[in-house]
Amino acid sequence: MATITKEKSAELTAKFGANEQDTGSVRVQVAILTEKIKNLTEHAKTHRKDFHSLRGLTAMVAKRKTLLKFYASNDIEGYRAIIKELGIRG
Repeated sequence: MATITKEKSAELTAKFGANEQDTGSVRVQVAILTEKIKNLTEHAKTHRKDFHSLRGLTAMVAKRKTLLKFYASNDIEGYRAIIKELGIRG
């Protein structure tokens, strides 16, 4: 469902982080949350009455929104680059 594999998480960390160990940066957190949201959205399409998972999806979207708001206030160019790269808003 909303989980991603360790390999996918490591791949996103290497792509968006400063190094392979940089799991706490905003860019990496947003990328991992986006992947989880995509997976959970597919789950929600097939299991329409799974309201517990929908609540988790809503929480993840809210957390990603908060992180993006923080990132936009600190680095607007980086914010624009990451939303374009992840295809979050279009």
